[in-house]
Amino acid sequence: MSPAQRIVKRLFDITFSLIGLLLFGWLIMFLYIIAAFDTKLSGFFIQERIGIHGRIVRIIKLRTMRNIPEIKTSITTANDPRISRFGKVFRKLKLDELPQLINVLKGDMSFVGPRPDIPGYADKLEGRDREILNIRPGITGPASLFFRFEEGLLSNHENPDVFNDSIIWPKKVELNREYVTNYSLLRDIYYIFVTILGIDIYKNKREAEFEYSIV
Repeated sequence: MSPAQRIVKRLFDITFSLIGLLLFGWLIMFLYIIAAFDTKLSGFFIQERIGIHGRIVRIIKLRTMRNIPEIKTSITTANDPRISRFGKVFRKLKLDELPQLINVLKGDMSFVGPRPDIPGYADKLEGRDREILNIRPGITGPASLFFRFEEGLLSNHENPDVFNDSIIWPKKVELNREYVTNYSLLRDIYYIFVTILGIDIYKNKREAEFEYSIV
């Protein structure tokens, strides 16, 4: 990504995250109240993730899960008992991602890019794969769209953690590296629109690779 592309991408993020917060700030607060009542916890879930250049950033999401001390894994499956009643709706409609407009405005994230990993995963990146860390993580992107039904895919396996680390994460790295190498603003706009419209652009490719479909 050239310096000029970085500037244009950042200006795009600032402009449209500000517009998004002005338009949907009321909705975020309304959903915050619902999430707080539903989970009996703060309506916002703030978690440390890996940002640009490997820096730690604090990502904001609407809380969709209850705290069950016995469950330690960071992997979430479709039938995870921690997911609250309204949390299922928020996650299905991607409403839990709305507060990340704040992260985009602050410069922690971009609209499009690799999803920010939890600490530990970035340390596994080697060689050219580390180029992924040269851009801000995104709310959506090719890896997010490819695995838009990731929780259902994980539910099909006896050991979701192992399947995630050995199969899903390497595929995400591959898709994210391709995104960085072939970056264009027009492609960013395309990813944003298919995300908003809920279009499954990777359906055939995903089913061919994983023999898994969503009914």
